[in-house]
Amino acid sequence: MDDEPNHPPEAGPPQLRIDKPSHIATLSLRRPAQRNSLTDDDLHALLDAIAQVDAEPAVRVLVLRADTTGQPRPVFSAGYHVGGFDQGDHGPQLFERVPEALERARPLTLCAMNGSVYGGATDLVLACDLRLALAGTELRMPACMLGLHYYPSGLRRYANRLGLNLAKRAFLTGQALPVQLLADAAQLFEQVVDAAHFDVAVQQLATRLAGLAPLAAQATKQSLNEIAAGRYDEALLRGREAASMASADFAEGRAAFAARRPPRFSGR
Repeated sequence: MDDEPNHPPEAGPPQLRIDKPSHIATLSLRRPAQRNSLTDDDLHALLDAIAQVDAEPAVRVLVLRADTTGQPRPVFSAGYHVGGFDQGDHGPQLFERVPEALERARPLTLCAMNGSVYGGATDLVLACDLRLALAGTELRMPACMLGLHYYPSGLRRYANRLGLNLAKRAFLTGQALPVQLLADAAQLFEQVVDAAHFDVAVQQLATRLAGLAPLAAQATKQSLNEIAAGRYDEALLRGREAASMASADFAEGRAAFAARRPPRFSGR
């Protein structure tokens, strides 16, 4: 992991790159020859990376993507490696911690799903706040075909993001769901983009998110997640509302609107 934004990643554990001037961090899966399947070491690296961006106030947006170099058909991730299911508490229970951490992450999160995604890795996609998908790719959840009841937080995300009918279709048929279907039926993706325009679309959306007032955006994200999970606390949400109204960013936002200029938010 490093802070260099421009050099291409090498195959290996997930890599975090932070571009502080743009307020954008990129977390990349880097095992294209193994279709970016995730080992326990990878899961620990992902948890460490998420903790790092949580502790770095300059990061306002975290982009999750994958290296698909050399793959005949791009695969964002083939999911958790099957051997890990024999590891007890170090297997699926460890995996569950990653999407949970990603969903709770302080920055806004954007999944740049630049390939198909399978198994547990689908939950990494669902755990992000917003998603872009590469045209022609798919999601597939084969848990029931393997004899596995999925973990509760993942089932909640599936039901919340896809709706009950599509969530049942994903789990109970085990069939691949094309991203265009998920975009049309569940509005899961902000855009479904062809390969020639994908990176530009990711950069444009990440830049737009990084330009939001960070205190308001991050608090709003947290409140929406709590409401969706049934943990609604009006007093807590009212407190966040009051804090945003008293912030320097709100004053700057109003001043910028009146002057018809872009705001310069400081996160205070």
